Amino acid sequence: MALLAPMDDLPSDHRAAHRSAEPFAAVADRPVLILPGLGGSEAAHWQSYWEHDIIDAQRVEQEDWDAPVLTLWLAALRNAIRRRPGALLVAHSLGCILAAHLAAIDPDASVGGALLVAPPDLDEVAGGPASLRSFSPTPRVALPFPAIVAGSRDDPFASFAFTAGLASAWGAELVDLGCKAHVNVAAGIGRWTEGRVLLHRLSLKAKPWGG
Repeated sequence: MALLAPMDDLPSDHRAAHRSAEPFAAVADRPVLILPGLGGSEAAHWQSYWEHDIIDAQRVEQEDWDAPVLTLWLAALRNAIRRRPGALLVAHSLGCILAAHLAAIDPDASVGGALLVAPPDLDEVAGGPASLRSFSPTPRVALPFPAIVAGSRDDPFASFAFTAGLASAWGAELVDLGCKAHVNVAAGIGRWTEGRVLLHRLSLKAKPWGG
């Protein structure tokens, strides 16, 4: 089990950003799958830090981050889960909606739990690629695995009332992050150590292996 990606294998901007990174294993020895949203997560995004800081974490790569197609993104996620059964999902933005679609069409997928951060209200988001329509409507059925939904009160892509409603429909724990915008680089989140506490909390109530 690799602790950190070798620095020589990282782009130069990643090497600088992660030079002082320390691995952390607050995930009960579970694999972790990182699910970025539209556009992927750049080097300074907390998901990119976590990808290299967390023991046994891997990003679910998509063929086209800028023109998402639900069927293609789902196929990539399902393949990743088959390779890492029992994984905890760490999703941001559109990645949260992807996780919800997975749960709706494949409730028996081997997912231990999900940390869902800043899910967008696709009916209210203006602009963006037309392919975003393939992710709408957002499933509003109870998730078959433990989940924590973390939302910001000044997220430009969703009201907090929307986020709270999703958490309720999904049967997930709701965490109020205060005013953190879209919980991304522009919001100055950095490594988001607060989120690591949430991931640890999720790991404690994750589905049993094989459950």
